[in-house]
Parts: sequence; structure tokens; C-alpha cells
Amino acid sequence: MKELDFLNKRLVERREKGNLRTLPPVRDLIDFVSNDYLGLARSEQLRERIRQKVDSIKPMNGGTGSRLLSGNHELFETLENQLSKLFKSESALLFNSGYYANQALVSSVAGKGDTIIYDQLSHVCLKEGAWLSKAQTVAFRHNDLEDLRMKLQQAEGGKFVVTESIFSMDGDMAPLKEIIGLCNSFDAWLIIDEAHSTGCYGKEGSGISVQFSDEDCILARVYTFGKAMGVHGACIAGSQSLIDYLINFGHAFIYTTSLPPHSVISIQESFNYLRDHISLQDRLNERISFFRQAYDGALSTTAIQPVIVGSNEQARKLSSILQVNGFDVRPILSPTVQKGKERLRISLHVHNSEEEIKNLVNLLKSLL
Repeated sequence: MKELDFLNKRLVERREKGNLRTLPPVRDLIDFVSNDYLGLARSEQLRERIRQKVDSIKPMNGGTGSRLLSGNHELFETLENQLSKLFKSESALLFNSGYYANQALVSSVAGKGDTIIYDQLSHVCLKEGAWLSKAQTVAFRHNDLEDLRMKLQQAEGGKFVVTESIFSMDGDMAPLKEIIGLCNSFDAWLIIDEAHSTGCYGKEGSGISVQFSDEDCILARVYTFGKAMGVHGACIAGSQSLIDYLINFGHAFIYTTSLPPHSVISIQESFNYLRDHISLQDRLNERISFFRQAYDGALSTTAIQPVIVGSNEQARKLSSILQVNGFDVRPILSPTVQKGKERLRISLHVHNSEEEIKNLVNLLKSLL
């Protein structure tokens, strides 16, 4: 077999820099790492509701093809109608993942001569979507309104601003009201990724930006279901014109086998379950408040709590110690985050007890 020296060389370089990625072993540790903020992924009640619905309908096992061919099903349209009402949008379109949804959206709506301006800490799928388009792409400093204003002033053609409501690494929130104001002033379109707010915020889990759903400058809001909703998939909420456009020009939608019906049922039952157990949002906020009171160095008001340690080596070392002591906390290394901003990323959940949080914080304090 031909030697893959060109691949191995890059792997060696990454190993020498201390940021080689490997798949972690499965361990029975206290969960402070997953995005299962509301505990729905482990909910036996939700699993039973999904099972009963699947058994009553007896759908096919797989998607069988693109929705434009054999993969469409009335389950999709029923759920999309439910989601559009929940998110206060004219229409909604399901995708296999948030990654696909963001990539399909950003890559297709802007064209040659346009400008996409994205927050520099936006998820890589949003950046890749921008890079795949033929538009000019520009990053603005994280949550920096003056820098965004300057970039909008310099932008040419159609203007598209891309941000997240809650950022996945720092757990901070975008100043959406002010960003909307700038987009209105400069006649720019706004795209908001709601990945980490879906379920945790808003009526029936509708997220943060739903409060601004009447703003004409908002082109699209993207919701993902593999985090707080505990299942899988995503949707884009927007106008009927946008959805029709994506069905025709969104490559990640057109050329992908559809979600299996079981996943569609799971999404529907997950939102139905959260509607009936909306107090889970309050329980999560209680855990966040408890952590912030116990840990003076808390940097976030959300379920994502970064602990900046400043190097890949230190992040790996501290993570290893925490895991030996039963706490599943993982290191986030450069280049995933900026060099010097390497960290532990602590995720809080409704299933974390106050005692578990207190013991984790006490161990952290002894190590830092």
C-alpha cells in the first residue's frame, strides 16, 4: 500500500504541538461535558413517549432518499408546521443537523458581489458556509458593535451579518437588540444560530431570538435539536420565500438523504415533552446560579462555563485530574480556541446535583 507520508507528517506536527485529537473512551463519570442541558437525552419518559408514537405509526426505518425524491413524508410537514408556530416564523425547513443547516443557508443566500460579515467566534459551520459562497467574507471582533458598524460601512453589495445567540465556547450572549439596530441602519440581513439556546430559553423552548421574530432584517434563525432537546436534527425558521429558495439552492438539503421518520417523531415528542415539563428551564437556571455563587471565577450566565487555563498542556492536565476524580470535564485546545485561551469547558445540566457542583468547584479551586 502506498505510504501516506503527507498525512502522517501533519499528524506528527499536530502531536508535537500538543493538540492532536483522539476519540475519548466511554467512561461512567459525572456529566459536566455534554450539551444535554435539560437531561432530555437521558429521559426515560421521553424515550417511552417516542417509542409509543413510533409503534402507533410504524414508519419506515430509513429516510430512503432526498426529500425531493423518495424521502418526503407527511411527518415532516406536520413537524415543520409545528416548529414554524413555535418559532413565530412563516415557515420552517428540517435539516439533518445544525452543521448542514448553517452551511446550506449561509453558502446559498449570498452571492458574488455581496458581503458576509460574521462574528469571529462563530461556529466553524457558519464560517465554512461563508467561505463556500462566492461572497466576500469578513470577520468582526467578537460582540464588538463598533467593529461591526465599521465593517457594515465598508461592505459592498448585499450585506449579511452572521452571529450566534449563545456562543459555544465562552457561553456568552450576542447583543442581538443592538445588532438588529445596526442591520436595520445599514439595510443588512441577519442570520442567528440558536444552537445553544434552543430548549433552554423562550416559551416552550423557542430560544432567545424569537422575541425579535417580527424584525424584518432577520433573514433566518437556525435551531438545533441535538443539544438541549436531546434528540437530533435541526431546522431553519424564516419566510416562505426563504424556505422555497433553500429547497432549490441549498445543496446540503437537496443532495442529502432525509432524516429517518423515527428522528422526526423524536423531535416532535421532545418539544411536546418540554412543553409539559417547562419547569426544566427553571431547574437549569438554578444550577447555573448555584455554580456562579460557588465559583468566583465564573465567566458566563449560561450553562456553558469556561475556565481559561492558557495552554494545551495545562488544559489536558487539569482535565485528566478531574476525570480521575469522577468528573467528566474535557479540555478545549487550540486551534479550536485561540492560542492562550485554552480552557476547560464545563457544561451544567438539570441532572447535576448541588453536591456534585460543589465538589467539582472545590476541586477546581484546589487546582487553580
